[in-house]
Amino acid sequence: MTHGTKLLLVLLAGSTIGFGQPQPAPSLESVLADAQQAQAAGDYTAAANDYKQAVRLQPGMPQLWANLGLMQHEVGDIGGAIGSFQHALRLDPSLYVPNLFLGIDYAHSGKAKEAVPYLLAAEKLNKADPQAPLALGRVYISIGSFSAAVQQLDRATNLAPKLGAAWFASGIAHLDLVQDDSRIMSEQNKESPYASALYAESLQKEARFGEAATLYRSLLNARQQPPCLRTELGFALLRNHDPSGAEKQFVAEGAAHPECSLAVLGQIRIAIANGDNQGAIELLDDLWNRDHGFVESNAGILLDGTLSDAAATTVALLSSQESAALTPDLRDALPAVFGLSDLEANQPAVHAPDRSQMHQTPEAYYAEGHFLACARQLELSVARLTVEKLHLLAECAESTGNDALVLRAANALNRLQPHSAEALYWSILANERLALRSLARFQRLDPDSATSHVLLGDVYHQLERNDDAQTEYLTALKLSPGDPAALLGVATAYLSNSNLPAAAEAAQSALSKRPDDPDFNLLMAKVELGCHDYASALPYLEKILHTEPRPQMLPLVHALIGKVYAETDKTEEAIRELSLGASSDEDGSIYYLLAHLYRKQGDLKDADAAIDRMKKIKSQRRERGYKLIEDPELSSLESQPERPINP
Repeated sequence: MTHGTKLLLVLLAGSTIGFGQPQPAPSLESVLADAQQAQAAGDYTAAANDYKQAVRLQPGMPQLWANLGLMQHEVGDIGGAIGSFQHALRLDPSLYVPNLFLGIDYAHSGKAKEAVPYLLAAEKLNKADPQAPLALGRVYISIGSFSAAVQQLDRATNLAPKLGAAWFASGIAHLDLVQDDSRIMSEQNKESPYASALYAESLQKEARFGEAATLYRSLLNARQQPPCLRTELGFALLRNHDPSGAEKQFVAEGAAHPECSLAVLGQIRIAIANGDNQGAIELLDDLWNRDHGFVESNAGILLDGTLSDAAATTVALLSSQESAALTPDLRDALPAVFGLSDLEANQPAVHAPDRSQMHQTPEAYYAEGHFLACARQLELSVARLTVEKLHLLAECAESTGNDALVLRAANALNRLQPHSAEALYWSILANERLALRSLARFQRLDPDSATSHVLLGDVYHQLERNDDAQTEYLTALKLSPGDPAALLGVATAYLSNSNLPAAAEAAQSALSKRPDDPDFNLLMAKVELGCHDYASALPYLEKILHTEPRPQMLPLVHALIGKVYAETDKTEEAIRELSLGASSDEDGSIYYLLAHLYRKQGDLKDADAAIDRMKKIKSQRRERGYKLIEDPELSSLESQPERPINP
């Protein structure tokens, strides 16, 4: 018997002697009453201690172990909670709470794959609780099973439509699917018209309308191409201040493809700009009578990119006495279409025709612009449709705003033609729109939370929608002035929009409260570099090196210090720092600068090696789908003679 065991026995024996008669052991009932009282008061530590005493009194009762695990979970003792839940399940594997929380706690511990079986068991045990599919969805996101995550999160939102966390997670899962599909597209189909059309759309989001128009124009003669491509060119021209060129494209699209209702929206926008209000109203009413869902899903483009005065003119026109000729239910729908009232955007288009009264083929309905009738004829047999029919279903469903059905068509098409450019195209479009709708629902459910606005800002920034991100961060700051995450976000958004004074003001405000924060110091350094004030940038970068930055931040910091030294004629120091930061080179710019500095020193061998590395990085960017329109040709350094550059 060890000394420690002897001491324990002595202490136990001593507890029954010395001061009067032995105290009676507390009853299980009294211990549980104390636990429940502590739990109700929010004192989870005391409750956990009470349940520990309870399981000593009644070790064979699984519910007590489950309650102990819950209290340990609440106080952050995840390891203890896992042990308690495991013990509860050994006693009774059919308990819902231990299965659910064991899965949740495994996920929190970084053991996502181990969490899955417990969460699946919990879901089977209680099909009415949204927490199990919500937790499963989050786990599937963490292990990269994004389609499975979407299915589980759809279950959670169907069970609890007001569960904001499920809508947010759903938005993230859909965005992850967009990234997956985009990666495959760029690796396997980067030269296809479908990939180029998506890229042109991204150029428009960045307000690079001239470049987008050039790219759209280059695709017009492609044998296979997305629908309404000429109309997309028209809208790019319109945004690039070429209304006459845009009108020609809308008219040409209507003549060649009368089923392209998007071209009619373009003509409506031109008519409003030209003061032809009656013509605009007649065209819009005709579109509504063709397909309500198309107008509900797409008429917002009438305001897209317009100046506030033009947008106000359009809204005023469509709500004025001149619009009395509009169908009454269209007049009622327009405020929601233009974002002036709430619209449950996640729902498929309404006003569906009765199938018993549909006597035309899907192709005939499509040609007439009756997209909902077309989609309804095809959706019941998605698994049996041919490639051609799936193509038709995707177009009809997309035109009428049913992105969930577009995604079903894309997935079915992908099964028939794995990784085809068309399947990826429809999947990317549908998932991005479903993501934005999920995030919009999340925002409506929790509109006054600073945290929700920061989360949405982060997502919009990831999507390069910097204006939207900026709006969300500013809203968060109104709700929670000085919030560090919101300040970081808005400063980053300002910097991305090249608003350096506003970025500096936000970063300085944050630094006044957290002067050693590496993220804010890095932001401030970028602002100073953007202003070409290299001497002012250096102290912020050096401070980061003396804090505890994230390891992945260090190469970028060294690279920026190297650029400062290069601009201040400290060539040796610049080469050293740029070499330390070379792993952060995403576009070849660091190796370009290194090549210049090596040549400045007469080191042609290292200069050529840096140029070769720069070429490789640029080639890899193009292989990942970056077009020449974004990634300019290599520097003239490539063709320079192999001789030193005189300082």
